[in-house]
Amino acid sequence: MAVPKKKTSKSKRDIRKATWKRKAALQAKKALSLGKSILTGRSTFVYPSKEEEDEEES
Repeated sequence: MAVPKKKTSKSKRDIRKATWKRKAALQAKKALSLGKSILTGRSTFVYPSKEEEDEEES
C-alpha cells in the first residue's frame, strides 16, 4: 500500500529555489557579457557568418 512522503521543510524548499535562481542569474550574466563583447568587437571566439556558410555548402 502506498505511503505518503514526509513534507519537505520550508528551508529546504527555499534552498532549492535559491539554487535555481542563482544558476539562472549566472546564465543571464554570461549571456549579457557575451552580447556586450560581440557588440564591442572584443569577442575571442570565431563563429561563421552567413557568407562563409553559403560558400562551404557550394
